[in-house]
Amino acid sequence: MMHIKTSSFWLASTLISILLSLWLVQLWSEMNHYEVNPQQLTNTSDVTDYLRANEPTLSPLNHPPTQVHTGVFIQSLQFINSSDVNINGYLWQRFDAGELDALHRAGLHEGIIFPEEVNSGSDNQPVEIYRLKEGESDIIGWYFDTTVRQPFDYDNYPFDHKTVWLRLWPKDFYAHVILVPDFDAYDATGVEDIFGIEEQIVLGTWERENTYFDYHHSNYTTDFGMAHFVGKQGFPELQYNIVIKRKFENAFIVNLLPLFLVASLLFAALLTVSHKKQHSQRLGFNATGFINTSSALFFVVMLAHIQLREKFEATSIVYMEYFYILMYCVLIITTANVYLFSIKIKLLSPIIDYRDNLLPKVIFWPSILAAMVAISLWANI
Repeated sequence: MMHIKTSSFWLASTLISILLSLWLVQLWSEMNHYEVNPQQLTNTSDVTDYLRANEPTLSPLNHPPTQVHTGVFIQSLQFINSSDVNINGYLWQRFDAGELDALHRAGLHEGIIFPEEVNSGSDNQPVEIYRLKEGESDIIGWYFDTTVRQPFDYDNYPFDHKTVWLRLWPKDFYAHVILVPDFDAYDATGVEDIFGIEEQIVLGTWERENTYFDYHHSNYTTDFGMAHFVGKQGFPELQYNIVIKRKFENAFIVNLLPLFLVASLLFAALLTVSHKKQHSQRLGFNATGFINTSSALFFVVMLAHIQLREKFEATSIVYMEYFYILMYCVLIITTANVYLFSIKIKLLSPIIDYRDNLLPKVIFWPSILAAMVAISLWANI
């Protein structure tokens, strides 16, 4: 090992670090990719095929359900906390010739219920804002402002995608009525089209990724006291879904950049470690100073970690937190390295004292980046 030039060690360290960095960027790109939901409905034919495939569930009373065309337009969306989302906008229902009168004759009513809203009450019910007659069709529109509670997965923060959904029930949810998307009201409703949401909507640290309608089958352990309640098991409930993705650059600046700066400062301090009197005097190295530096950097990492943890109090450890745990380990290991280097333990001297603590210096960045790659690979499983 003695015949290898010091510059060769640094060259190998640099090349390995570059390769690991490229691998890490590739993994981040994969983690930030959104997979399209194969169950989404894109047109009337999809709805017809779906209803036909689920006809036994839809027709337990030996007659098909009443279909009500329903549409949604979102104007504002805001995360109140990690599980509550405030949504407001417009919804409407379209009734073709005679359908509205037939609904009324059956003792039923137009309108929508949000079964997952947490701010229910008379003041928060959708407000009717128009009732129009276009040709032979009746169109009724409402404005709504509701807060819904949903379980969100933050495990891959900051590469997490969120699907915020509006679960829609007909006002008379006990009746044999099914809501179907009013696709004719939108310009385009393809797999990758974004529709039903304000184009200039302000989402803060999020951005629009996709929107779509789909059905989720009901699954209740009660019939709500109605012997002939058709929605107890397997009845399709319409959902409008908004897929949003986090702006990675924001999370990078707030969370990752400070960690890279701490690692860089720690590496710079590690480079001052030397037994050579001239070198150590010029750089001002001493073990006590290094430990003080590590302590200061530890508190920087800890405070940033606490701020991150406060965002996700009710969740398990998120992807980004493992980098903070990694930095704690790096601080401990480098401090231990400098201490052992200073007291000159004979058993470890072949490694630590080799070329004035060269090995810990050249493996510093490859070790950190390799650990980051390992964490990312584990998160991708």
